[in-house]
Amino acid sequence: MNTAVILVTIALNAGIGFADLARARFVLATSAAVDVPPGWLPVLGTLKLAGAAGLLLGLLGVRPIGVAAAIGLVLFFVGAIAAHVRARKFASGAAPLAYLGLAVASLFAL
Repeated sequence: MNTAVILVTIALNAGIGFADLARARFVLATSAAVDVPPGWLPVLGTLKLAGAAGLLLGLLGVRPIGVAAAIGLVLFFVGAIAAHVRARKFASGAAPLAYLGLAVASLFAL
């Protein structure tokens, strides 16, 4: 079960990280709604991909990297939720809340 949670977290963060880098239409719309400049998307996508890679390393036995990656993703998605609250876009804040829950679950699973 613990491994499954981490694998789901890795897959979803890698997917959204690549969507950020590709500037997918839904990513552009959501980031515009919460006043995140499009120029930030490569950095945000890279951070999500780094978190996914770190979690994978954690699964492969490099636990300190996995823990650091999980903490990084928790902090990232707390910031994302703050951006949605600041912009009063509560409906679109459900996705970062789900990602936050997965990051916290992954942290405890490591």
